[in-house]
Amino acid sequence: MKKYLLEILMFSAYALFAASWVSGAILTPTIQSSFGEEGFASATWGSNVITLAKIVGNLAAAALLMRLGTKRAFTLAMVLIAAGGLGALAGSYGGWLASRLALGLGGALAIVYFAPVVMHYFSAEERPLINGINAAAFNTGNLLALLSTTLLTAWLGSWQSVVALYGVMVVALGILWWLSAEDFPLSGSSDKPAENYGLRQGVGEGFNWWLPLAYCGVLFCYIAVFALFPLIDGFAVASSHLSAVMIAAGMVGTVAGIIVTKRYPLRLPVLRYAGLALVGFAALMVTSREPIIAYGAAALAGFCMFLPMTALVTLPQELPGMTPAKITVTFAMFWSISYGVETVLMYGAGVLADVTGEPATAAYFAVACSASLFVFSFLLPESGKKPVTGNLEVDNAAA
Repeated sequence: MKKYLLEILMFSAYALFAASWVSGAILTPTIQSSFGEEGFASATWGSNVITLAKIVGNLAAAALLMRLGTKRAFTLAMVLIAAGGLGALAGSYGGWLASRLALGLGGALAIVYFAPVVMHYFSAEERPLINGINAAAFNTGNLLALLSTTLLTAWLGSWQSVVALYGVMVVALGILWWLSAEDFPLSGSSDKPAENYGLRQGVGEGFNWWLPLAYCGVLFCYIAVFALFPLIDGFAVASSHLSAVMIAAGMVGTVAGIIVTKRYPLRLPVLRYAGLALVGFAALMVTSREPIIAYGAAALAGFCMFLPMTALVTLPQELPGMTPAKITVTFAMFWSISYGVETVLMYGAGVLADVTGEPATAAYFAVACSASLFVFSFLLPESGKKPVTGNLEVDNAAA
């Protein structure tokens, strides 16, 4: 039962990281006002420092895991996430941003450590379910923040209380983790010596580049819906409604992705066709002038965006010779490169909108970039195996 307790603690910590991030974004006008800050550029720093922290933290995650071990490394991640709650005590806007930096570093470490823990404690048959659940952690926290931030602020009386509440909850999770967790061999077996596998070795493997490049465009499109689309007029419905519909449909898509990954042995077709469908539905979402069509397209786009996530994170765990040490490096590079490219794409979208004088161009650019999953899926290896038919003559003929 220990593995399920550890999974619940990891999932909850990352969901609360997401909730703290998104609630901070929602409360930005109030937070700015309390510090005497104003302006859009200043407002964006609350999320920008988290994104920058995730890029750096993801790269540092593997080295910290090797040095500290699983128990201490994830405890550090929880401490940093909880430190986001110290923003409630900040005496300046710079102090608030420092707390957001700590929050981002904690989230960066936590999401990388999902993979080695899942690989160690759960069997190959169990991993699709657990990976799918973990893939929904950010969306869960996002939805929690969207639904509760206004109510919590009214109930508790201030934005500081809301921020502090998330910090206190993560502290409680951290204590439970420390009491329950244990270190395990990162070589994949207690009989094998510890692996000397770090970023230097990971950078030399092409797969560790193709995987994040496949995902970065999808990540950009997802973040653009929340950060970029509200700045653009002309959609058939309010961008906030598109966000809510996509999140809700994404949760359904995650469940469907778990089922598909458990029942269908191949991974690449799921990535490829879901990625292609995502582009089509997202394009319809931003170009349609009919509200019903826009809502339907947003739902289908959200569904297709999260349908392949379970297969995407399961694929590396199924590759030959994969160990907890290697998978940590793989996902450290995965999240760092994904967020790094996403940051560049987001800036590029803003430049494109300024140059063309048409803000909607940025939305079209985000949709086009979501094709990365379809394009780069052709460069990824297939980790699944086709089912054996049981008919040797047919199998031989097919060979």
